[in-house]
Amino acid sequence: MTVLILTCTQDVTADLVVERLDARGVPVLRMDPADLPGAVALSGEFGEFGEGGEGGLRGALSVGGRQVGFGDLRSVWVRRPGVPGSAAEDASDWLVQEASQALYGMLRGTGARWMNPPEAAYMARHKPWQLRLAQQAGLPVPATLITTVPRAARDFAARHRDLVVKPVSGTHPQDPPLVVPTSRVAPDADFDAVALGPTLLQRLVVKRADIRLTAVGDRLLAARKEVSPDAAPEDVDVRFAPSAHAWRAVGVPDSVAAGVRGYLHAARLAYGAFDFAEDAEGTWWFLECNQSGQFAFVELDTGQPVTDAVACWLAGPREEG
Repeated sequence: MTVLILTCTQDVTADLVVERLDARGVPVLRMDPADLPGAVALSGEFGEFGEGGEGGLRGALSVGGRQVGFGDLRSVWVRRPGVPGSAAEDASDWLVQEASQALYGMLRGTGARWMNPPEAAYMARHKPWQLRLAQQAGLPVPATLITTVPRAARDFAARHRDLVVKPVSGTHPQDPPLVVPTSRVAPDADFDAVALGPTLLQRLVVKRADIRLTAVGDRLLAARKEVSPDAAPEDVDVRFAPSAHAWRAVGVPDSVAAGVRGYLHAARLAYGAFDFAEDAEGTWWFLECNQSGQFAFVELDTGQPVTDAVACWLAGPREEG
């Protein structure tokens, strides 16, 4: 039984997992859906194949001359795939739709387990939905406003004096993609520009540490990075803030573990990279969950077996039925 990994060509994180699966003797087929049609080919037939005329799906994926039957897939890891049909010489919106329907439609009929289901991964990218889901799961969420109304922004700022602003959607889709950092809002901001597009304002959590919790199935692996005592007030985004501290493994409080598992269940995710801010009282405030977030940087510092956890999950048995 083969593990199918859907990702782009340059993906070091996927490389690490492939190495672990190879060490386990688990066959792996890696492909970028953007190469369908072309370097990736597929063929599937729905017909009457059993002695009694039972229906089924018979067919295979072909990547670089290697062929794997749909019935031989044990799991599918939707890592960071390209858009089906987008790399074709005559790419078009129509081809993208046709290729996407064909590939993901057939894969959904194989009985393979998913990390994560495409529709769940799509929903999980919506930050407003993340915040509401976290609230419902019992995770603390800082006061947040998403608005295009300057007056609403001013009122929110009057109630929560210290704010940060961050993108609603995440990475800016330029080429190459631009990571937009979380930034503090100036005390004299007038918020007129809010009318030009949706703006996410959030109460600043004065944190003593950043938390990255990586959830793989039932396994929760948390790491903590202390905020430097001499950190500049504007350094609020852990991705860009200079720090002399490394990530260190840390236990997960029971209430957070219950909330994270509730979140994953409601979102239908098998994998999630959760970011929290730990305040002076030790409360972990939910910031976001990336359904395909990186984990190698945490594993490098902590030695936590995240890669092994992902490989173990992918190597598990197929779904029944």
